[in-house]
Amino acid sequence: MTDLADREWRLIKDDPRDGATQMSLEEIAAQTALEDDLRTVRVYDWEPSTLSLGYQQEPDTVDWDFCEEHGVDVTRRQTGGGGIYHDSVADISYTIVAPAAEVPGDLMDCYAMFCEPILEAFSRMGVDADFAGAKQEAIYRPSCYLRDIHPAHDVVAPASESETKKISGNAQYRQRDVVIQHGSLSFDLEPETHVGVFAADIEPQTFTDRVTSIREQAGIDREEAVDCLASALGEWCDAEEGEWRDGELEAAADLAERKFGAEGWVCDRALEA
Repeated sequence: MTDLADREWRLIKDDPRDGATQMSLEEIAAQTALEDDLRTVRVYDWEPSTLSLGYQQEPDTVDWDFCEEHGVDVTRRQTGGGGIYHDSVADISYTIVAPAAEVPGDLMDCYAMFCEPILEAFSRMGVDADFAGAKQEAIYRPSCYLRDIHPAHDVVAPASESETKKISGNAQYRQRDVVIQHGSLSFDLEPETHVGVFAADIEPQTFTDRVTSIREQAGIDREEAVDCLASALGEWCDAEEGEWRDGELEAAADLAERKFGAEGWVCDRALEA
């Protein structure tokens, strides 16, 4: 249990939502943390499937025709790094939101704190996972799972072996004096779609050579994996199970329309008036 457990937290096992709304809810949770002294941990998935671009990622790295043909939405995150293909099958996502004044100011120390429940969740799943022991060079930087692997925030498995593969990526940003960390856990591999959303000609084998999954490492079903992640997050901060308030959902819908679902933001990081 973290030192933050003496604060008020809620655990949200979220409904599947579109990518723009999922990104908007993080900013709304940040506002709630500051204004209502309520912090959030949540587990969620994406419907429809979504490619979330890193903040600085160029739109010409996306195969827009492939995304349209396969019903993949595109949004842009506030965090850097490469694009990630999310869906309700192969990906499990989470968010942690807390006031910046309550967490370590050093980025690496904050990653270490916020990734404690993620590593605990992998342990409960039966996955031998840990932070990468050494940096690995990028294969294709526009893809999160194929860019360089960083020991500070990338998790690999099996950690006890010399040959490891990436199983989770995690990133942080600060919004109105709040730290927001979100991450993707690879439950299963859909290599054709993971590489298909990008404009470059990448072989699916390139993806499977670099990435592993919870299913591959532990053989459990997705529901069990989600439960392990949710329970680890909830126990880490002693959170009460809760849900979004009506006002938060309304605010998120408005923000999704104005920002995370707007072409200007997705393509150029420009906000609607």
